[in-house]
Amino acid sequence: MASSLFARTLLGHRLFHSSSHSLCQKPQFFTSLFNKGTEHFQADPTYRRYRTSAWVPRVMASSVAGARADFSTQSVSTKEPVVSVDWLHANLKEPDLKVLDASWYMPDEQRNPIQEYQVAHIPGALFFDVDGISDRNTKLPHMLPSEEAFAAAVSALGIENKDDLVVYDGKGIFSAARVWWMFRVFGHDRVWVLDGGLPRWRASGFDVESSASGDAILKASAASEAIEKIYKGQAVGPTTFETKFQPHLVWTLDQVRKNVEEGSHQHIDARSKARFDGTALEPRKGIRSGHVPGSKCIPFPQLLDSSATLLPADKLKARFDEEGISLESPVVTSCGTGVTACILALGLHRLGKPDVPVYDGSWTEWGAQSDTPVDSSTESA
Repeated sequence: MASSLFARTLLGHRLFHSSSHSLCQKPQFFTSLFNKGTEHFQADPTYRRYRTSAWVPRVMASSVAGARADFSTQSVSTKEPVVSVDWLHANLKEPDLKVLDASWYMPDEQRNPIQEYQVAHIPGALFFDVDGISDRNTKLPHMLPSEEAFAAAVSALGIENKDDLVVYDGKGIFSAARVWWMFRVFGHDRVWVLDGGLPRWRASGFDVESSASGDAILKASAASEAIEKIYKGQAVGPTTFETKFQPHLVWTLDQVRKNVEEGSHQHIDARSKARFDGTALEPRKGIRSGHVPGSKCIPFPQLLDSSATLLPADKLKARFDEEGISLESPVVTSCGTGVTACILALGLHRLGKPDVPVYDGSWTEWGAQSDTPVDSSTESA
């Protein structure tokens, strides 16, 4: 179920043939992207760079002028989980900085992340397949892969332990937080989410690239193939990335069961209030409605502003305070499939809580069990 996006749609070298055609067709859901402004293309038809005609804010101009002085990679702290588009623009050509497009969308959104990546991405960005770099031994979607599988896939992308990583997505802050969490689970702390993601990057007037073929597509395909080989017990090439698993950052179903009984951690659910209350059906078949007993609901959009950037610390704290969450006590987060729970972890990291675990299986696992307790709004009243 968590099979690679490449295996499903654009496997291997066939990417080159199908992607050129898809770019010429300009699928309907890209219309607004192409209409945002005039595009200026280089002569090379397979590797294009263009700038939208968006207004460039004054802060960007001043920051770029002093790029190395004001925005060096050495000055950014891992205590802050996000970086601004201005910072990334100033540091984009740093040799040990790699940018990952980790866009992923819900099935009902009918958006194809690899196709959108090929149409427009931040210059030099690699594509990180959230569905593909996942555990092949479970039917649950995009679960955390094994250490060996993650190391193989990340190495195939050309990532090394010395690299600083900036992860972004096409919605602002959404699936990028999941990949930020994944790297931290495997011991890589020098990773940040791009605040506001690709939408804010484009709104700031910064360049995007469009490539019908290229090294990044081959690397993404190689990463997916490496995962498959690991789970089939086959040999893979040498790894450039070594993992250091951090078990305290990921929870299992049994740990959540224990927490229901003992209450050692405050449990926060990032799903919508309607799904949490059980008044809305779950989007996946066979999943009960409701929530884990004792958990509280903070829908992930409430941690973001209107431009999908992370709220400042004071507003984040106010939101957690409203729900009765104490920053002095341990917290665990969950959601539908372990993606938006990472946005809660991102917000808590900004508030000085870097060790918040995410329940990887989340509601898709919990709600599918026949023996897990479930509460709803009517039962809790």
